[in-house]
Amino acid sequence: MKSSINRNNETFLKKLAATASIGTAFVLTLIKTYAAFMTGSLSVLSSLIDSLSDILASAITFIAVHYSDKPRNSRHRYGYGKAEAVSALLQSAFIAGSAGFILYDGFYRFANPKQIEEATFGIIIMIICWLITLALILLQKYIIKRVRSQAINADSGHYTVDLLSNGSVILSLFVVRYFNWAWFDVATAILIAMYLLYNAGIIAYEALEEITDKEIAEADRQKIIDAVSHIDGVLGCHDFRSRVSGSVFFVELHLEFDGNKTLYATHKISDIAEAKIIALFPQAQVIIHQDPYGLKEKRLDHDIEGACKL
Repeated sequence: MKSSINRNNETFLKKLAATASIGTAFVLTLIKTYAAFMTGSLSVLSSLIDSLSDILASAITFIAVHYSDKPRNSRHRYGYGKAEAVSALLQSAFIAGSAGFILYDGFYRFANPKQIEEATFGIIIMIICWLITLALILLQKYIIKRVRSQAINADSGHYTVDLLSNGSVILSLFVVRYFNWAWFDVATAILIAMYLLYNAGIIAYEALEEITDKEIAEADRQKIIDAVSHIDGVLGCHDFRSRVSGSVFFVELHLEFDGNKTLYATHKISDIAEAKIIALFPQAQVIIHQDPYGLKEKRLDHDIEGACKL
């Protein structure tokens, strides 16, 4: 669970991560453009293409983070949190497109080999890029520990792949420089492209899970059930369901009470339950329905698995 911070700090941290991502993408693109021109290396070119896609992806992240923090209104009463999942889905498309271009050029160069020049210069440049990327990832990880943002998490995952691909480019240039294996450069680029496709698939899957209202993690569900089960007066719980939108958890559940208690009394107990859930997840929005204990009725738990059992 993320540390509890107020809404203003969360917004600031999200925008800081998004701005740093765009700035890093621009800097890396400029550096890699020069390196690709000087060396003629396909692996460096593949890393450059990835950085170009990073600019678009990071710009989308910045827009999504800004948009997702808009306040709720009469047209969007649940807020705009899913803009982050849409952003992550678009990022996956950019990553996949970059990988496709690299694969095409890689197979072309297998048939038409090209000599690599200035390999030592390329190694130095790529080490600099590796260090810049590492600094950004460390900042993103720091922020992700404090706020929940699928857009930033997807962006961080993308740059983590960049870190690995930059490392493989350094290895490729080293092998070409000292062993004169020109084919190794092309093979490295193709492997990078395949890994980019794999990463794009993961990001797309996670984004679609949020868009289609996947339940919160089982461990978080259990924390909520444990919290409400120890409240005096709560006799049962059913029809628990939840979903995620950006950094917000939406939680719905039915609590069961002694049928002889007044509505006022059960409402007070429900307020205690809501407060306990929000204490666990400060950004949560909670809806609690009150039922008399032992009531026989058709329930959501009869149709799907995962009943809320006390």
